[in-house]
Amino acid sequence: MRMSEAVVRRLGEPGDLGWVVQAHGEIYAAEYGWGPAFETLVARIVADFAADQNADQNADQDLGREAAWIATVDGERVGCVFCVRGDDEATAKLRLLLLAPSGRGQGLGGRLVDTCLEFARSAGYKRMVLWTNDPLVAARHIYLARGFRLTGSEPHDLFGNDLLSQTYELDLS
Repeated sequence: MRMSEAVVRRLGEPGDLGWVVQAHGEIYAAEYGWGPAFETLVARIVADFAADQNADQNADQDLGREAAWIATVDGERVGCVFCVRGDDEATAKLRLLLLAPSGRGQGLGGRLVDTCLEFARSAGYKRMVLWTNDPLVAARHIYLARGFRLTGSEPHDLFGNDLLSQTYELDLS
């Protein structure tokens, strides 16, 4: 029996950006009933990331402050995570962690988050923040296992359901 090959690579192949939006829309609709407002939020985050990357390349600036990764199993995309600039120079944001059902149970979620944290530290960020929602138990387990702490929560219905948003932070020093 052949073992599957699981890889975490930098985002940048044709179709990666579109896959991130499509996978989020389909998986969260199927698993949580989240509607188009969620997919729109994901599309906006992905578009902002792509625009920032293009602006940095065109301005010939240092590309070392933002990055994204795709997890694959046997060459098929199954997950992603983004590291983007936060509200100040010392803060990074972890965004869009996702694992498709076919990629779960192989430690890829942890590998994606570890890759993101490693990058943030090497880019000089002092802390990382993330925003998530209470039904995402597996993701929360990954964050807590890496030392993130809950710093805030608030009810909302942005995606068509009553949810509790959660903000987590991690000191990177």
